[in-house]
Amino acid sequence: MSGADDLLRRIETTPELARLLMWPGDFDIERRDPVEQLRLPSGLSLTPIAGDASGGTYFLCGTPGTTRPVLYADSEGQATLVAADLEEALTLVAAFPYWQDMLHGHSAEELEEEIRDDDPDYADAHAELVGLLGLTPPTAEDAVTRLRASAARTVPDFLPVALHDEGESVYEPMWTPGRRPV
Repeated sequence: MSGADDLLRRIETTPELARLLMWPGDFDIERRDPVEQLRLPSGLSLTPIAGDASGGTYFLCGTPGTTRPVLYADSEGQATLVAADLEEALTLVAAFPYWQDMLHGHSAEELEEEIRDDDPDYADAHAELVGLLGLTPPTAEDAVTRLRASAARTVPDFLPVALHDEGESVYEPMWTPGRRPV
């Protein structure tokens, strides 16, 4: 069994961990149905492992028993590699549930403040999630560096193609090197 399979089984059999990944992590293992059928140009298989509140889906790429990168495809036709494997992806998702905004240049401090202002229980839930996973969160700067390094590897092999009755459409990268933050 692979590390990803073991980690997914741990999440599935630990209700508190699954609940905390759903919120504040926005990584819901009950939402495994992608918005549309996808394939990768590389031919690697895609296994949906979780979804988020906006309709996006997290996928493991490749076959069990190998190191499997994690791809995120949103419901608007954009996608990015999040991390080299599930452990790194969950580290980033748990430590920075607003990782997508960080990828685009938003400050972790401002995003953190917004969440704390919206929900006073966030800090405790966030600390509990990080503790249950046994993580050492990276700094915000390191997280952005990791996210962008993974995102830079998305094109061409990991940029999904949506399969429709009328044909195929290629997703857009969520972030590309050299793109100025929004």
